Amino acid sequence: MLLEKFKVVRQYTEQLCQPLHIEDYIPQAAEFTSPPKWHLAHTTWFFEEMILNAYMPDYVVFDDAFSFLFNSYYHGVGARAERKHRGLITRPTVASVYTYREYVDRHIEQLFRVILLGVNAQEETDINELIMLGIQHEQQHQELLLTDIKYTLSHNPTFPIYQKNTCFIDDAFNDAASHYAAKDSMPPQPQHHHNAPQAQWLSIAEGVYTVGYARKNGFCFDNELGQHKVYLHEYAISTRLVTNRDFIAFIEAGGYKNFSYWLDEGWSWVCSHNIQSPLYWHNIKGQWFYYTLAGLQPVNLDASVCHISYYEANALACWKGARLPTEFEWEIASDQLDWGERWEWTCSAYLPYPGFKVREGSVGEYNGKFMVNQMVLRGSSRATSPQHSRKTYRNFFHPYFQWQYTGIRLVKDNMSCKAI
Repeated sequence: MLLEKFKVVRQYTEQLCQPLHIEDYIPQAAEFTSPPKWHLAHTTWFFEEMILNAYMPDYVVFDDAFSFLFNSYYHGVGARAERKHRGLITRPTVASVYTYREYVDRHIEQLFRVILLGVNAQEETDINELIMLGIQHEQQHQELLLTDIKYTLSHNPTFPIYQKNTCFIDDAFNDAASHYAAKDSMPPQPQHHHNAPQAQWLSIAEGVYTVGYARKNGFCFDNELGQHKVYLHEYAISTRLVTNRDFIAFIEAGGYKNFSYWLDEGWSWVCSHNIQSPLYWHNIKGQWFYYTLAGLQPVNLDASVCHISYYEANALACWKGARLPTEFEWEIASDQLDWGERWEWTCSAYLPYPGFKVREGSVGEYNGKFMVNQMVLRGSSRATSPQHSRKTYRNFFHPYFQWQYTGIRLVKDNMSCKAI
């Protein structure tokens, strides 16, 4: 079963690259993005370094240079190329990277069919857990691959199409990969409409609630563990995400020009980068368009706004006289919400849960060292890979990033927005 999941996920990464031309594999449009070739190699390196080198006797690495070229941030493994220079790695070739993937896949299959038959129960458990972590890691990179491709293609003045039926932000498109229909541990799937339903406010009673992932069969990341109780005041959460129509009203009301809606860091970000709209938006002769993976399209007013920074989400909330939910408010309400359309910003800083411990070895660098200066997002997006979401999932990004499929859900209570 695990081997089959491994194969499916590895094949899906390559499927996402099928619409690309060879020239698309190389560029790196910004330091925070990575080229498709790098994603293909890095996810493969993870299996080679963390599993094959550690557990397969006499394993011969595919290329000694690949650990330097395709290690991301694992200091314990050794030196690595600078992140900002990933787009300069023109060699090895794309063909060599695909050969590398085939080589590592073949050895992982051999590990399943030969090595696992002769190890003790604890070692088998350790190997299986690392393989599952590698699978989940690759699924994270699949969404990053899509967002990085979009960011790179968006800088082409001809607004090239990645794939005609792949958009992820507009109900008018039949997203070719059908990501949205395959979520784990979710309530019944929402029915999307071209005309957005009226937002309702769902009231959640004051009380003590349990949050976090319960230890049971099934995967979660270590940052979800440490199930614990939290006290929540009574609040009301919107059943609908903020739409493009809502956000255009914010723009037209001078939202990007009025400092009173913005956190100080957010206002500095707006001013220093001349931010006037969500990422990928273009005002052409008085009409709003946005760049999508299906090319430049008119903004669908009733679709949920996307590619929003935390700063923008917080400013819109203040303008509306509301606020963003905490990650715990979001989790407690999630069973009664339709979610999975956008990663939803919360006003919670990314911090460890009670009892969190960094694992020994290189895999200990996966989450814990990033628990500073980042905000938590909950849910998932239409670009999230199949079988890669749950209500306890804690995504996290710096508050100024816009290039992920992020959106806004509002909360109201008796607190003043200005006091947040």
